[in-house]
Amino acid sequence: MISDRIGLTGLAETVFYVCLAFVVYVYAIYPLLIWACARRWGRNLPAPAMRDADLPTLSLLIAAHNEESVIGRRLQNALSLDFPRDKLQIVVASDGSTDKTADIVRSFADQGVLLLDFPRNRGKTAALNAAWSQLTGDVVLLSDANTSIEPSAPRRLARWFSDPDIGAVCGRLVLTDPQSGRNADGLYWRYETFLKRCEARLGALLGANGAIYAVRRTAHSGIPPETIIDDFVIPLRITIETGRRLLYDEEAVAHEETPGEIHDEFRRRVRIGTGGFQSMRHIWPLLHPRYGWLALSLVSHKFLRWLCPFFLLGELVANLCLCNHVFYYALFMAQMAFLALAAHGTRLSGRGHFVKLARLSAMFSAMNLALFVGFVYWLLGRYGGVWTPTSNLKGCATADPSC
Repeated sequence: MISDRIGLTGLAETVFYVCLAFVVYVYAIYPLLIWACARRWGRNLPAPAMRDADLPTLSLLIAAHNEESVIGRRLQNALSLDFPRDKLQIVVASDGSTDKTADIVRSFADQGVLLLDFPRNRGKTAALNAAWSQLTGDVVLLSDANTSIEPSAPRRLARWFSDPDIGAVCGRLVLTDPQSGRNADGLYWRYETFLKRCEARLGALLGANGAIYAVRRTAHSGIPPETIIDDFVIPLRITIETGRRLLYDEEAVAHEETPGEIHDEFRRRVRIGTGGFQSMRHIWPLLHPRYGWLALSLVSHKFLRWLCPFFLLGELVANLCLCNHVFYYALFMAQMAFLALAAHGTRLSGRGHFVKLARLSAMFSAMNLALFVGFVYWLLGRYGGVWTPTSNLKGCATADPSC
């Protein structure tokens, strides 16, 4: 009996420390590792200079579903871009919109905006696939209806495609406060941008921002219409199918408003979590060692992070089993205090160190809960490609399509 108890205690301790090690690796050790590797072996490619005459033709493709509140402003932004007008095609793919989205887009027809009005809501990816054959640009710039792109961004993205080895280029998304219009990049978003910058220096960038990314039109032939996170799958499938690289250009900037409601952001993260698990069947070839840094970042930044809810749950259950020891009891109570702080953080506003800590704990907890729910939805087949656009979620930003 005593030996059995010792054996169970040893098993619980093993589970506790293994799960804890994975969580610490994903959120602390990997960022330090990728930063050190980027400093030692990474490089920033010099941006090519390009005259207007040498720029490739560009198609700006905006998929929209019931976006009447933002689509007019979005098209005015598109028409103000600093790109030769004779080389720019602006296309809106209306995916079964039942509001005035299509009518508003038609009012821009005399300014060269093309409407593709698909009568049935089949999902964003299906709309992108259907629109692809209507695009004439050498480069396709994909963006969201609730995004504002800086005028110079298309030119900055397009210049990279003079290199035939480039398949896609991701721009930088800046989050803004809907009330003040000021930059609202929080700690988590700065953390994600830091990882993106380091991975890009190593040629290991993982997907793009749906708000602003460009792809070589001939390098993409479509993805399954039920795909949820197109901005993750499309660039990586281009790498798998053509061997072309994905770049990150911080000077190509787009703006989106931060989420208006916490539950809207949670819904978005659940959907992204579902899409992450769903995407594994499309991108698993990138785990091959021949992809080097890209394989490392895919395992560390994505796959292991998607599994963190299970590591956290395993660590918590194992800790509970060890509570007859003072040390583990203290650790368990510390975890309970963290969860209580997270619950409190969802209701706090304002500034101050305590508020920031509480909101950070709330974000961490909600993100992992959303990933867990996303896994369950994926397992049950709850989500297909049909979408709820971010602008209909009161400004929900497409901050990191892969969590």
